[in-house]
Amino acid sequence: MNDETNRGNKIDWLTFAISGGFLVLFLIFSLINKSQMGAWITSSFNFSVTFFGAFWQLLLLATFVVGIALALSKYGRVKLGNKDVPENGWFRWVSMILCTLLASGGVFWAAGEPIYHYLTTPPLFDDGGITGKQAVIPGLAQSFFHWGFTAWACLGTVATIVLMYAHYHKGYPLKPRTILYPLVGEKIFRKKSVLGTTADVVSIIAVAAGTIGPIGFLGLQVGYALEYLFNIPDTIFTQSIVIIFLVTIAAISAASGVDKGIQLLSRLNVGLALVLMLGMVILGPTAFIINSFIGAEAFQIQNFVRMSLYRGDSGWLGYWTVFFWGWFLGFGPAMAMFISRISRGRSIRELILAVAIIAPIVSNFWFAAVGGSGLFYELENPGSISNALNETGMPAAVMAIMEQVPFGMVMATGFLIVTVVFVATTADTMSYSVAVTLTGNTHPPRFLRVFWAVLFGTIAASLLGIGESSIQTLQNFIVVTAVPVSLLLLPPVWLAPKVAKKMAIDQGIIKKEPMKIDVQKRKSS
Repeated sequence: MNDETNRGNKIDWLTFAISGGFLVLFLIFSLINKSQMGAWITSSFNFSVTFFGAFWQLLLLATFVVGIALALSKYGRVKLGNKDVPENGWFRWVSMILCTLLASGGVFWAAGEPIYHYLTTPPLFDDGGITGKQAVIPGLAQSFFHWGFTAWACLGTVATIVLMYAHYHKGYPLKPRTILYPLVGEKIFRKKSVLGTTADVVSIIAVAAGTIGPIGFLGLQVGYALEYLFNIPDTIFTQSIVIIFLVTIAAISAASGVDKGIQLLSRLNVGLALVLMLGMVILGPTAFIINSFIGAEAFQIQNFVRMSLYRGDSGWLGYWTVFFWGWFLGFGPAMAMFISRISRGRSIRELILAVAIIAPIVSNFWFAAVGGSGLFYELENPGSISNALNETGMPAAVMAIMEQVPFGMVMATGFLIVTVVFVATTADTMSYSVAVTLTGNTHPPRFLRVFWAVLFGTIAASLLGIGESSIQTLQNFIVVTAVPVSLLLLPPVWLAPKVAKKMAIDQGIIKKEPMKIDVQKRKSS
């Protein structure tokens, strides 16, 4: 490994200029000609859904299956990160993992998505006769699926194994391009590596789009909630103040680093979320929540392969499953880097268990507590949740559910706080990951972490000035940016088992296979 390869302490200004410049140009062009930008992104979105939707479905399913196979195999005992003892305890570790995907929109999606699927049964299960209580389990199960096993698996399983091997065991920089090291070799780290620079740039743009969208949408959501709860006018000024407050929290947390700010914010947020979830179970329809969770989880597992490979209604898929898969794939490289950073000393089995099993089950129970309560109240009083959802959107769904719960004002305020801190956690985590991408070092310069947190917030606040449609455009943009990133996340599906085998041999878990000698060739010589 030469000096040119080991560039972990230097900022990659070329990648910085291309990715940052692209985002600034995107913002400027959106402000100048919103309709043309929207039309271009919509057409690109349609192209992505049409030609990459099936690939993404297969990729996520394969990622989950390979991850589970590794966990159950003898390779599951392999220790990652060149460390025998974990740096973080279980609760701290899982808390930081949970504050990634769930933070990207789990609060408001948890309230709204189950109702959407209840009102309009997903086409895979719509035989024309599902109504009322019969529609609850399929609707909730579809939400579980979108925020469940395969969604989480693409964020931090096989790609994380490859990254941790290349970074901690081989000493290469922690960057998205490092995912390709076992395939391409050391040349991927050269300054003039077009493939390496491209991998880093598209990963930064994708994670930026995936982070800016929720930040901007949060401004709209919190603006609505503040007016609903406290009669504070829902204006662009209010929304911008919310985002400034959010970015300030994220910047301080990112500046403090993973071991302090991000860890503290994650633990605080998961603690608050658990209190709210417990409150919903106790104050809400307790039996209905528990029964619905068990029934929908069983329904999801029973129909898991069918849901994973369903290709019947392309319009519905583009609006739901494929959109989510594109969003989560865009987060993939950055999340694999972040999870690599916090998982030293963990075994492959522990990694897969935490990311692909525990985190999805916790997410699903969150959806059952929030969305399941909404389903119960909608069944009891049709229109009590759906009217607000259809008229105003997901922010209204949360408030409508809280209206039905005892101490609803307190619960609604709690959800408001948790949502802000959730998105702040996403912003600080992703700004940290981008800073790591630009340096290859797990302790990037503080100014770089703060810069990206501020940039995410600035773009989101600026987009609010040209209306909610721009946030929708940016969310479509998320799917477009996922196209090249999904190609980057394909090789780990077959590279992870090879890497796991190498580490298993090094750690004495399995014996190195003896060289086979060609007897016939030896005799003839």
